[in-house]
Amino acid sequence: MSAATGGGREAQLKHTGLRPGWTTGACATAATTAAYTALLTGEFPDPVTITLPKGQTPAFALAAESLSGGSAMAGIVKDAGDDPDVTHGALVRATVRLLPAGSGVVFRAGPGVGTVTRPGLPLDVGEPAINPVPRQMMRDHVGVVAARHGGGGDVEITVSVDHGEEIARSTWNPRLGILGGLSILGTTGIVVPYSCSAWIDSIRRGVDVARAAGRTHVAGCTGSTSEKTVVALYGLPEDALLDMGDFAGAVLKYVRRHPVERLTLCGGFAKLSKLAAGHLDLHSGRSQVDKAFLAELARQGGADEVLAAEVAAANTGLAALQMCAAQGVPLGDLVAAAARDQALGVLRGAPVAVDVVCIDRAGAVVGQAEPRGA
Repeated sequence: MSAATGGGREAQLKHTGLRPGWTTGACATAATTAAYTALLTGEFPDPVTITLPKGQTPAFALAAESLSGGSAMAGIVKDAGDDPDVTHGALVRATVRLLPAGSGVVFRAGPGVGTVTRPGLPLDVGEPAINPVPRQMMRDHVGVVAARHGGGGDVEITVSVDHGEEIARSTWNPRLGILGGLSILGTTGIVVPYSCSAWIDSIRRGVDVARAAGRTHVAGCTGSTSEKTVVALYGLPEDALLDMGDFAGAVLKYVRRHPVERLTLCGGFAKLSKLAAGHLDLHSGRSQVDKAFLAELARQGGADEVLAAEVAAANTGLAALQMCAAQGVPLGDLVAAAARDQALGVLRGAPVAVDVVCIDRAGAVVGQAEPRGA
């Protein structure tokens, strides 16, 4: 394969032949944009166009709308593309209500959207389960609509999902302490569809392209945030980036047969803690964070039995990481080192040096293991 074939995340997605879809966060942003526009102009834009974090400008048809006094509601049916997403076809609604000047943007959980009841998530206890990136997308679009139509930008946004509480029973939300419904998610606004065979084949093509381009350092990343992190750390070009998603084993096994000098694995702390514990498939439906394993790593890092017990009982991997950080135990580095060692075991002596970078949801490095191997 020639280097001209192209590589990186977009090339991998194109190669799978699968149709991408839209996150609940993108749908909520589109619904918010339409509802606030109607409040200021009396008319709902249909379709309504939004701008995603990477610059794409999809248009969404409205499935529901209502305008009454100081509030407006718009609804979007989520299209998850070819991904087997439990929220595919769900009706995501945003009700926007005008607030007094200076109130800013306030978020509420409507029917079918959960509320955070336990620590360890990127939202405070008591907050609606609308994740940080979708919140920022909605704030940004409220600002754009306000500037365009002379509004103040002070609004209450209530996001709801029809039948969301029922759908949420098929997710990890109840176990994580997100009660009452679904989470509004998404870091790019786009749902990347995962067919195991197609995605693993695309990983192999990505390695082939990188090798054909003469790349000696490639990075397997779990998503777009980790891609940004490795580019910032190492300045890697797009064709050296492998979107491994949850398929760490697929990257390692193919690189074992088709080696490069250096392989960086970068991903969220919780996902890489699964690799550290020996899981090669990092999907939440097929492997879980082992808190007992994290507690043992914490002991190795100097944690006393009280802290180790707290880690073993933590609500999430992030909560365990935060507990250890507060007491000076480098759990992130320990997980990175254990993940690197597991990776080297899969490589079976192939001439590849491996390093690992663990990040939080914002892309900040929370653990690192230096290259080891060939």
